[in-house]
Amino acid sequence: MTKAYNVYITGVGGQGIGLLAEVLARAAGHAGLEARGCDTHGLAQRGGAVSSFLRLGPGAHSPLFPEGKADLVLALERCEALRAAQDWLAPGGNLLWYDTSWQPLPVRLGEAAAIRAEDVAATCEALGAKNHRLAKKGLGDARMQNSLLVRALSKESLIPGLGPAHYRAALADLMEGPALEANLALLEAVTA
Repeated sequence: MTKAYNVYITGVGGQGIGLLAEVLARAAGHAGLEARGCDTHGLAQRGGAVSSFLRLGPGAHSPLFPEGKADLVLALERCEALRAAQDWLAPGGNLLWYDTSWQPLPVRLGEAAAIRAEDVAATCEALGAKNHRLAKKGLGDARMQNSLLVRALSKESLIPGLGPAHYRAALADLMEGPALEANLALLEAVTA
């Protein structure tokens, strides 16, 4: 890595955005990379938007970066994936998102159209960005959605300098017992 790598993480309160950001920051630390991050919690306890900024590597002196400069956007919800791609994703960047939908009130009231996966894909195409959509039926525990993103990050090598061993070490820093075993099993499904 020759310059700071910008990561914007978003979702809806309760989806584990803070944990996902912490896993990535610790994985970077295990890889010997500088990491700077900050979270915005907002309406996290009420199902509102939550985001985290993370900068990795040399030149990561501050966690914040301008709109349109994220090398990687991670999203745990379809509406937030679209918003983040439109506002934060750099041309040619990567959007990795879990396709679940917590449609906003205007959609539920029939006052606005639902956001579709095709809308997210079209935004990525317009930016020349890569669209990595995840959807897993029968996950069992919805709290594992963020771990699916970690698995995809590892499998696709989306963050330069981070590999499976770094993600495993980060998970071991933050979890223990059955939670750690379940998360490692999910990660190992693609890294073994």
